[in-house]
Amino acid sequence: MKLYNIKENDEQVSFGQAVRQGLGRNQGLFFPTELPRFDDIDGLLAESFVPRSARILSALIGDEIPEDKVHELVGNAFAFPAPIKSVKDGVYALELFHGPTLAFKDFGGRFMAQSLATVAEDGKITILTATSGDTGAAVAHAFYGMENINVVILYPKGKISPLQEKLFCTLGKNIHTVAINDDFDACQALVKQAFNDEELRQQVGLNSANSINISRLMAQVCYYFEAVAQMTPKERDNLVISVPSGNFGNLTAGLIGKAMGLPVKRFIAATNANDTVPRYLESGQWDPKPTVATTSNAMDVSQPNNWPRIEELCRVKGWPLEQLGKGAVVEDAQAADAVRELQSMGYLCEPHGAIAYHVLEQQRQPDETGLFLCTAHPAKFKEVVDDILDTDIPLPPALDKHSKMELLSLNFDNDFAKLKQLLIDVRHSD
Repeated sequence: MKLYNIKENDEQVSFGQAVRQGLGRNQGLFFPTELPRFDDIDGLLAESFVPRSARILSALIGDEIPEDKVHELVGNAFAFPAPIKSVKDGVYALELFHGPTLAFKDFGGRFMAQSLATVAEDGKITILTATSGDTGAAVAHAFYGMENINVVILYPKGKISPLQEKLFCTLGKNIHTVAINDDFDACQALVKQAFNDEELRQQVGLNSANSINISRLMAQVCYYFEAVAQMTPKERDNLVISVPSGNFGNLTAGLIGKAMGLPVKRFIAATNANDTVPRYLESGQWDPKPTVATTSNAMDVSQPNNWPRIEELCRVKGWPLEQLGKGAVVEDAQAADAVRELQSMGYLCEPHGAIAYHVLEQQRQPDETGLFLCTAHPAKFKEVVDDILDTDIPLPPALDKHSKMELLSLNFDNDFAKLKQLLIDVRHSD
């Protein structure tokens, strides 16, 4: 399977090259030259999670990695479930927080680490990524202690939850974390600037673990099939999936799944006050505004990196962008109301999942089955959820352990020269 740069189509690479590079020329995202489609969907859904995921990923990767090796990588990466839970009649929550860092990014982060270890060439690799909350922890834990791989993670100072910060900024060793005195979009811009510096890329062996890396995105396709596999055939017939959307990698993965035969009627893109995409779907004008801080901080993104892939997929498939429906914007107060509503039905949720639920209930028709994605354990947003519900959520062991550890982060202004020097220093540190 070849992948092409959607900005410069003449740049075509193998899966291994795409995983090693992260981005193409001119900061272009890689996209498969073709998307395989499964004809026997019922047979595929009848398989268990790991074998099914290995088939899906082998179809996307092609013969570059033998299928038995892909099965091994998936088995190592997906060592935890992705269950659906009934919230009320006709509505399910897909729980993606049962991995080691209690967030959906564990699927992509761990599969990328396994993939990179498989396709890596000689020499050290420096992973540079930006996080609005959960990516940092998933990537840090996936790569922690790996030989010849250093990880540098940028995050907006004071704009992620304290427990999110503790989970990945307390590890040390080959994990280096930097709090940037700016917002997430500024962190993403620094990452892009580093990748645009060809000399630096070569000097430090630069790679990215954001969802701009195709291996992470491919891994996320698998849990959509896993969710549908847990439903009855009747429930699959009119399935609507609501996705909390910030950087839009999660929605991209779902749409790739649909292109491969996933039985889903439509997707809903649910956002918070950072509403670039909903406004674009309404007006046709791409007009990012300054990022707004919200209680759903992992979605505080005003210039989503993965949106070009969604547009490319829709172009290739001949799908109108309007298939995403009217973009739905949920303010903090509405998210809080949705958390309370879910709690009243016996389901504990945090703001990101609650936003997806709120929009789903706005747009779901009576004959449709609804599924909304719960992307993080509620305890990762303990302060927010406790405040909304006037409760005291107990910390799971993973969070409790790291909450007591010392932060090891550096603190930088939005200064590319300082970041560049850090990357060089890290490359030569051991």
